[in-house]
Amino acid sequence: MNKLKLTYFDFSGGRAEPARLAMHLGGIPFEDYRFAPGAFAEVRKGTPLNQVPTLHVNDVQITQSDAITRYVGKLAGLYPEDDFQALLCDEVMGALEDINIKIGATFGLTGDDLKSAREALVADALPRYLRWLQTQLDCHGGEFLADHRLTIADLKTFVTLRWLGSGKLDHIPGDLVETVAPKLKEYVNRVASLPAIAQFYANGGSS
Repeated sequence: MNKLKLTYFDFSGGRAEPARLAMHLGGIPFEDYRFAPGAFAEVRKGTPLNQVPTLHVNDVQITQSDAITRYVGKLAGLYPEDDFQALLCDEVMGALEDINIKIGATFGLTGDDLKSAREALVADALPRYLRWLQTQLDCHGGEFLADHRLTIADLKTFVTLRWLGSGKLDHIPGDLVETVAPKLKEYVNRVASLPAIAQFYANGGSS
């Protein structure tokens, strides 16, 4: 078996969390290397694109969070084998990355600039993406987003929606998800209650 080492910040959530969850759910052994935010300047020097997460597969360092999540999702049996269901899974993954990028573009802003940028997202882009996700959920059976079972699309959606509802993003209401797309709130609660995921967070976000 390949030796895996996942490198990311030492906090719950973020771009590495879906991969962490997938490996936990799949019982895949890996080194979960987490570092304090203050160490990022040094850590990034050893990464291919000056960013994290990265995944070492033996001695090869891989970058790009969706590629990492997809790879470990396949190892864990959490990525569809059917080509069309895989397409649906990838579609959701890409849309969620759009959300990450849009919100990420507001980091570094302060004061009125931050307020205006975040309020613009709340007024337009975020509701549009959330309603689309809710429609995808409805169209694919109402329980999961692809393949009629839990996949990495669900893991990334779960992590992203928890972040949006955390109240930690200034000027983004903590009840935005349930206000705009109430079925997604129920969905997050349902995924959180899955025994293996509940255990992961009961253990402080580690296997």
